[in-house]
Amino acid sequence: MAENEDWLYEINAKQPLIHIDLKEIWRYKDLLFLFVRRDIIAAYKQTILGPLWYLIQPLFTGIIFTLVFNNIASISTGGAPPFLFNLAGITMWSYFAQCLNNTSNTFASNAGLFAKVYFPRIIAPMSQAISALFKLSIQLFIFTCFYLYFVAKGSAISPNYTLWFFPFLILIVAVLGLGTGMLISSLTTKYRDFRILIGFATTLLMYISAVMYPISEVQNSKTLSEYTWVVELNPIAILIETFRYMTLQEGIFNWGLLGYCALLSLTVFFVGLVVFNRTGRNFIDTI
Repeated sequence: MAENEDWLYEINAKQPLIHIDLKEIWRYKDLLFLFVRRDIIAAYKQTILGPLWYLIQPLFTGIIFTLVFNNIASISTGGAPPFLFNLAGITMWSYFAQCLNNTSNTFASNAGLFAKVYFPRIIAPMSQAISALFKLSIQLFIFTCFYLYFVAKGSAISPNYTLWFFPFLILIVAVLGLGTGMLISSLTTKYRDFRILIGFATTLLMYISAVMYPISEVQNSKTLSEYTWVVELNPIAILIETFRYMTLQEGIFNWGLLGYCALLSLTVFFVGLVVFNRTGRNFIDTI
């Protein structure tokens, strides 16, 4: 009779490497939202300022970038106010960096939970990407407030009609950060050096992602023009430039480049998913 019985769940180690069971993820949606809530609350738990750090970090970073890169280094931001220009780059970069940094530690930070309880493993990194939207929403609110302030002061800035594409822009950033994070998380189970390297590499990546300067500044530079391709092929730089074009009309908007970013993001995501699923089968023996 057991052979004819319909089982609600079937746990099988032999699953395809590219495996995303959306129905199973939906069944565990309560756990997903619980993880999201945990990630948001735990971020600044037992700190004096708490969630105010979400406001302080982008503001201070924007001020420092404006003083150093615009006032001292005299980097031009076109017709956009330098502070608002930098804040736009910081907002997009912060979301990518948070997705990458948080998901890159998935196996190490959840080893005890993974070893005791079954649930779709991909829920853990997904929760990090979703919880990062909370910080992104606060930073977008800050950006909007300063945007309205500069408009009231008479700055010649206005949103572009391409602003409707913004949700898809965020989706591309999330997929890229999630895929890269899953890939690095899988590597850290065997090679602990990646835990140290990721923070250092993320900082270096920021400087070639056009966070504090426009891509045109590199293209027009006599000393850096030969390295322009490094920035032009960087999907984060393209996505940041696109966001600036949408909101400040300073930057680039090219459907071909966006298609390249989307394709690269999906490729990185599926490669990361394959490695993540493969590592999830036996990572507890090596971590």
